[in-house]
Amino acid sequence: MTAAPHGRPTDDEDLTLLRYGRLTVLGRLTGASNTTLYCEVTDGSRTAACVYKPVAGERPLWDFPDGTLAGREVSAHAVSQALGWNLVPPTVYREDAPHGPGMVQLWIAADTSVDLVALARDSTNPQLRLMAVFDAVINNSDRKIGHLLPTPNGHLYGCDHGVSFSAEYKLRTVLWQWAGQPLPEPAVVRLDALRAMLQDPGSDVARVLARHLTPQERYATLRRVEVLCEHRIHPYPPEDWPALPWPPI
Repeated sequence: MTAAPHGRPTDDEDLTLLRYGRLTVLGRLTGASNTTLYCEVTDGSRTAACVYKPVAGERPLWDFPDGTLAGREVSAHAVSQALGWNLVPPTVYREDAPHGPGMVQLWIAADTSVDLVALARDSTNPQLRLMAVFDAVINNSDRKIGHLLPTPNGHLYGCDHGVSFSAEYKLRTVLWQWAGQPLPEPAVVRLDALRAMLQDPGSDVARVLARHLTPQERYATLRRVEVLCEHRIHPYPPEDWPALPWPPI
């Protein structure tokens, strides 16, 4: 990506730091259902806070028997970047992390003055609407209100995408306010570009998904994008699967 404003490091610089910097565990986030460690990462000239989720700390899930939650988190970041929406904080997969292979993601200091419940219900926020489209692409089965990270500069991120990319339709989210409505035209343009990238095994996003997802999951991802491009509407809630995560916050 190009240079960021106000001296802020670019995403590429963040990814380099996360991928090669020295990782030090500072503590554990006890509210998480899987092992989630709060860390700092440094390259000698720059230090940043980050989250590290080791594969060894993942609980087995009957409905996600293949792959790893860490790999799905990295795959979600790759899709977000391919769409050009920057909805997922910079995320990498590290083999050399302190407690074994896992996902490392830049820590986002969210704006605590934002009412997240009101934000999740907003039908006029364009970034939130793109988040809903993104969730449809990755088949996110756990978009809680607390997974929304609005920043003080007005950008919106989302986190916790470990239970995504199922080959079965399992979209479970608090963002249903646009169900059945036409997709924004700019979103359709980006989805069409993503479709081409997913069909090209040499593209960056296709290579990441090939590493972390099964062939069935990758095919299902492509089909979801194709259906969104064909029908150009926000999806409806599933009829045979809970439409809302629990708890929703």
